[in-house]
Amino acid sequence: MTDAEVFAARSRAKLRRIWALVRKEGLQVLRDPSSFAIGIVLPVILILLYGYGVSLDVRHVPVAIVVEAPSPDATELAAGFALSPYFAVRTVTSEFDARELMLERKVDGVIYLREDFSRESRLGSASVQLVLHGTDANRARIMQGYAEGALAAAAATRNDAGGAAVGGPVNVESRLWFNDADDSHYFLVPGLIVLVMTLIGGTLTAMVMSREWERGTLEALFVTPVQADEILVGKLLPYFLLGLVGLAICVLAARFLFVVPLRGSLWVLGLTSMLYLLVALGMGLFISSTLKSQFLASQITQLVTFLPATMLSGFIYDLRSVPAFIRAISDCVPAHYFVALLQTVFLAGDVWSVILPNTLMLGVFAAIFLGLTRHAIRKSLA
Repeated sequence: MTDAEVFAARSRAKLRRIWALVRKEGLQVLRDPSSFAIGIVLPVILILLYGYGVSLDVRHVPVAIVVEAPSPDATELAAGFALSPYFAVRTVTSEFDARELMLERKVDGVIYLREDFSRESRLGSASVQLVLHGTDANRARIMQGYAEGALAAAAATRNDAGGAAVGGPVNVESRLWFNDADDSHYFLVPGLIVLVMTLIGGTLTAMVMSREWERGTLEALFVTPVQADEILVGKLLPYFLLGLVGLAICVLAARFLFVVPLRGSLWVLGLTSMLYLLVALGMGLFISSTLKSQFLASQITQLVTFLPATMLSGFIYDLRSVPAFIRAISDCVPAHYFVALLQTVFLAGDVWSVILPNTLMLGVFAAIFLGLTRHAIRKSLA
């Protein structure tokens, strides 16, 4: 036989061995309902639970408006707050009543309209006092922004009608880029996809090799002609396809259930997501190849995948606000780069200056974890 014929024969044998391993692992997936629960049911539960349960928006904030002297101007301003979706207004006539409501935590803010509000408003020198419950400083800042926006809108309305603005003739114009709806789901849902893909990717493969060790089936596999890379592909491919189903569910939920816009290319979203899925699966498979206990492998996987993806990816917290050494640690978390990718593709579009470097980093992580897994399997085969 010529060298070409020998190479072709070896290639055909290699493909047959890989197909046998993929078929064997696929049958294992079909026999094990937990794989479908992790790959399909879990993404649905997580995207619904976190998507509806996690929100950075502040809506229907209970506030009290103190109107010491009823007047058309004061009534108009109070009505503007009452019609806002951000506030649930209670109108009182004394500062004492408002104070009691605040102490009892029945309201989170008090807006004071003094008895001379109407006269000073027409003179252009009226002032409005805003008192906020400060136990949650972040919530208080958001409430302050909403209240100032409502006051500015009321002032602009009176300006259009030929009156004077509260606090002087100042018009406030604002615009939100990439989030015209001012909805925190635009920011959170892409991060949720990262969280879900990290969890299901790591969990699907976290116990694959350790389960084989505990059952003693790897010893039988080691005496066959299969090689380390063939075992890697055979173990990875069925769970990669199952993970793609979970990814599709998450993207469809983001687009049609939470109505998050997709301003970038679908193929960019798909390719980068598949690359990150390889990273997550590789992390789980490496842990599973190194540890021979299913329980220990599952616990370590949760520790090194889910928790960093939640705390150090920029999914919830702005990493520019954390200490430098924490930012350095976050640079070693693959989810950090995938969060930046998804938020850019969904909300800003195909911004290549963001897409290319983050995709490159995901490729590096995928090569590292898959290489480490192959090395661990080869050591076991030896």
